[in-house]
Amino acid sequence: MLKVKNINTYYGQVHALKNVSLHLREGEIVTLIGANGAGKTTTLNSLSALIPPKSGEILFNGAPIASLSPDRIVELGISQVPEGRQVFKPLSVEDNLELGAYLRYRRREKRSEIRKDLEQVFALFPRLLERRKQPAGTLSGGEQQMLAIGRALMARPKLLLLDEPSMGLAPLVVQEIFAVIETLRREKGTTVLLVEQNARAALKMADRGYVMETGKVILEGEAAELLENRDVQRAYLGRDKKEIWER
Repeated sequence: MLKVKNINTYYGQVHALKNVSLHLREGEIVTLIGANGAGKTTTLNSLSALIPPKSGEILFNGAPIASLSPDRIVELGISQVPEGRQVFKPLSVEDNLELGAYLRYRRREKRSEIRKDLEQVFALFPRLLERRKQPAGTLSGGEQQMLAIGRALMARPKLLLLDEPSMGLAPLVVQEIFAVIETLRREKGTTVLLVEQNARAALKMADRGYVMETGKVILEGEAAELLENRDVQRAYLGRDKKEIWER
């Protein structure tokens, strides 16, 4: 589904991604792990065209997309849930979700289809249904994360880019969100590229993983293999980083 070949991305003069290559097959959950500043978020932003790479190739279903605009990327079926949620706080929960379908409204897609997807988001996240008329800024951090995921789903993505969905959230909320990610893959066939601070939890859920360091991919493999890799264990899976459901 997705092939990334030797992309190089810069922030001004700073070389943030250095010949990064990765791939995702349809229906996979793949995780990127690494320390802060390793280039994980920049990788997602490059795929979304928020920070386009200066060189390299990105293929989505065989077509080059590296030169496309962010809205065109969404139209093709790639949606990103940004780090820190970034919901529209003065707007209601329902209005935030409808904004996720903005391009569908612009294409004059049937409103009945969009409403059907809205109801599906409410089924995934019942708390959003309870708070559908509340301003998004009044939600808890976990509820805002649910809203950010729901907003991305309203675009009907084939590939969902998730950036640190567990950051700052209570363990039980994280379990709920991870369960939804697995449901999306199982019931809708959604492909997921996951950046996650809880490396052990991410590798437990993922099919495969990539380890990044200073803008490079330094290791890749099946998730189960990475969990057993001593270098990965020492750097990212120490006792202080045990997954939430082992507590």
